[in-house]
Amino acid sequence: MRFIAYHRVSTDKQGRSGLGLEAQREAVNQYVRRAGGVVLAEFTEVESGKRADRPELAKAMAMCRSHRAVLVIAKLDRLSRNVAFISALMESGVEFVACDNPTATKLTIHILAAVAENEREAISARTKAALAAAKARGTKLGGWRGGPAPSAEMQAAGGRARAAKADRVAADLAPLVERLRAEGKAPTLAALAAELNASGAPAPGGGEWSIMGACRLSRRIAALPQQRAA
Repeated sequence: MRFIAYHRVSTDKQGRSGLGLEAQREAVNQYVRRAGGVVLAEFTEVESGKRADRPELAKAMAMCRSHRAVLVIAKLDRLSRNVAFISALMESGVEFVACDNPTATKLTIHILAAVAENEREAISARTKAALAAAKARGTKLGGWRGGPAPSAEMQAAGGRARAAKADRVAADLAPLVERLRAEGKAPTLAALAAELNASGAPAPGGGEWSIMGACRLSRRIAALPQQRAA
């Protein structure tokens, strides 16, 4: 099978740093290998999921048509969190598959898109309500608010505190991760993320474990012995 990969990140910073892209590429490459296929090309969009004008997606779809290829994405929400957008894509004639739910039917895709759209709207509403409440309390919103900027020493201390917290989480979860791998339940980062979510292990920052989160956790666990030895 021939595939055209499409990745999307929401900000220029994510695009420059590769944050999010590494996990998307890994998920896509793993799926394509399992399918015995090949990725002919990949397109990366730096754009909000709210926008419908996606030049890179348009190029990817055009190449799918010309090469009779399947559009492959890591997750459905990388296409959009908009039901109308997903519906239009489904009617375009381009076959596509989301690696997080490759066997999804058209009905399932509609339901997942509706859930993603509702989640996006709920997050937006909560954010606006929180900002309005903060403003009502007299909190100054946005950017630097004057006063002395954090010193390099303060920034370094903050970085060390965050790293120490991440190491504690890694140490706490290391036995669980090792057991899952020993039982063959986490052969990939995607499987590890799924097992962590199923176990109820709290993800950094709340929410659910992602492939990138599982990747970072694995790296920290691998580094723990060296850190202890040091």
